[in-house]
Amino acid sequence: MKRTLPRLGLMCAAAVTLSACGLGGSTSGESTTAQIPELRSDQQVSIVFESYNYGLAGPWTDTFNTLITDFGRRFPNIKVTAQKPQGNSPNPASDTISSIQNQLVAGSPPDVAQLGFSDLDFTVHQLQAKPLDVLVGKDEVKNNFEGTLPFAPRARTLDDWDGHTYGVPFVFSTPVLYYNANLFAQAGLDASKPPTTWAEVGDAARAIATRTGQGGAYIDCLTKSAKDWCFQSMVRSNGGRVVSEDRRTLGFADDAAVQVTKMAQDLVNTGAMPKLNQKQGYEAFARGEVGMILETSAIQGTFVAGAKDKWDLRSAAMPRFGDKPVVPTNSGAGLHILSSDPAKQRAAWELIKFLTSASAYTTISQNIGYLPLRTGLLDKNNALYDWAQKNPLLAPNVAQLAAMEPWVSLPGNNYLQIRDGMMDAVESIVFQGKDPQSTLAAARTEGAKLLPAS
Repeated sequence: MKRTLPRLGLMCAAAVTLSACGLGGSTSGESTTAQIPELRSDQQVSIVFESYNYGLAGPWTDTFNTLITDFGRRFPNIKVTAQKPQGNSPNPASDTISSIQNQLVAGSPPDVAQLGFSDLDFTVHQLQAKPLDVLVGKDEVKNNFEGTLPFAPRARTLDDWDGHTYGVPFVFSTPVLYYNANLFAQAGLDASKPPTTWAEVGDAARAIATRTGQGGAYIDCLTKSAKDWCFQSMVRSNGGRVVSEDRRTLGFADDAAVQVTKMAQDLVNTGAMPKLNQKQGYEAFARGEVGMILETSAIQGTFVAGAKDKWDLRSAAMPRFGDKPVVPTNSGAGLHILSSDPAKQRAAWELIKFLTSASAYTTISQNIGYLPLRTGLLDKNNALYDWAQKNPLLAPNVAQLAAMEPWVSLPGNNYLQIRDGMMDAVESIVFQGKDPQSTLAAARTEGAKLLPAS
């Protein structure tokens, strides 16, 4: 995947120099840095790993603490200090960029960081993530992606930019329709035949709401807290794009996006979708109070725990719009090296390889529900085969990898303001009843002012 480079401005405060910020610098992806040396067995190195998974209670933090402990046993000369992003957002992933920016200004960024795919433009050009193929060589990067259990082909290029690999894709999901088979039965619906189109979702949701008194469906994609990964998928699946392929024009006020928000608004207006924020939505579904939810598998562990011995949790592919093909996009993040110290860079690379190994994905998938990006783990006689056979919830997500397209990183230094303006508009349309066309058009007009000069 080769992405074009926009010309970006600098975003440091006027009173702070570029060298103090750690921002700016070359945006060409070229580097004269020699490949970093291997660590000696007696060479002690300490690194800081920042991950938004540490801001999430339950299986997320527990799983990653286990992995870091296992890494320490294998590499006793590398001490890893894990931390969550600085900030107080309900979704810790929303704090990642501001957290690292603040630490860069202070001169103490984390050595390796988990950063969202939608932040890739900014990660490369302003956070100065290091090109891994320059640090350790193209062959070593290639070998990490391949081996006996290679990465899924569509996954391995998600952190590529301008011919370089800036990160290793770590954890992600495609949009999955989870549903409550008990509520389906109570509403007189056939739980063995879940909805395959959004029109069918609407019919089923209204039946559940009317006949059971519970929420019919909840689309997490349409809240600002969810960011735009799944909204992008819905718009793509309806034949549109939130940003043009050349990254110069915003498309989220075009007919495809307007129709997506109008469909969801109708669900709310007819009582089929409750007015809930992101956290309320997935917690209500976990309690068995909502019939369907379009969600990332990162929350699957919460659903499994909530449904245990209480109700029948099932999953299905993302619904389509009429006869149009579904275009699933990915959520999640990759692992990036930010350190400029060769020894810390090598230690960070060892951590990245460990966290994206077959053994780590086995732990992550079983405990959290994220896709194992080394999909061969699911094959017969491999580590996740028996688990996958007992966990059919995984099947739609794996199947959607074949048609997956990347979660697109919006252009420029002001990309977060563009994205937040877009999702503010979407949320206000769906849950507050604002006019879809004019609201999205106004957000697009404001967003266009923030695009980098072409």
